Amino acid sequence: MNESVVAKLTDVSKYYGNGEGRIAALDNISFNVKKGDFIVLAGLSGSGKSTLLHLLGCIDKPDKGQIIIDGQDTTMMNLEQLAPVRMEKIGFVFQSFNLVPVLTAYENVELPLLFKGLDRKKIKNRVNEILDELGLQERKGHFPGEMSGGQQQRVAIARALVTSPAIVLADEPTANLDSKTGADIVNLLVELNEKKNITVVLASHDSVVLDRIKNIVTIKDGKII
Repeated sequence: MNESVVAKLTDVSKYYGNGEGRIAALDNISFNVKKGDFIVLAGLSGSGKSTLLHLLGCIDKPDKGQIIIDGQDTTMMNLEQLAPVRMEKIGFVFQSFNLVPVLTAYENVELPLLFKGLDRKKIKNRVNEILDELGLQERKGHFPGEMSGGQQQRVAIARALVTSPAIVLADEPTANLDSKTGADIVNLLVELNEKKNITVVLASHDSVVLDRIKNIVTIKDGKII
C-alpha cells in the first residue's frame, strides 16, 4: 500500500438484519484516506456515514471486503485483536464528548497514555504539551461539569491527539454545540490539520462543517455518490 494512504477500504459492505429484512448499511464501498487529508462524510441520518466511521475506527467489522489501517490489514482480526489497533493508530472525537465526569481535563487527556503504560514523566510532558497547543492549561484541573461544551470538546480533541494517532475520527463533533462554538471547533480541527498535518475524517450534516471543508464525500443509501 502507498505509504501516504492511512486507511484503505476495498469493496466493503455492512449488513443489518436477516433474510428479506436485511439492510445494506454500506454497499460495496471503496474509499481511501491519505496522510494529511481532511475529509467530511456527509449524508442524512441513516445514510451509512456513521457505520463507515465505525469501520474505519475498528469499532465494528465489515461483513465483506478489506480494511487496511496505517499499513495493517485488519480484515481477519476479531474485535479483541482490533483493540490495540484502535489504541495505537486511531483517535476518536464524539458528539457527546464522552469525557469521564470524575476526572479532570488533565486526567481525561492522560488516560490513553496510562493504558499504554508509558513512563510517568513522558506522560506528563506529552499531556501538558497537547493542553498548551489547544489552549487548555488554565482548565486542566477542572472537571467536565465545570467546563462549557466547547471546552469539553477541546479536551476530547486533546485526548484524541495525545497518542499521536495515524488518523482522527470525529462523529458529529459540533452537534451538541451552538453554531459559534461549533465553528470554533471546526476551525481548530482545520488548524491542526494544516499546521500539524493531522489526518481527519469527520462525519456530519452540519452546515457549519459543510461550508468550511471543501473535501466532502457524500453517502446515500450506503453508497458513495
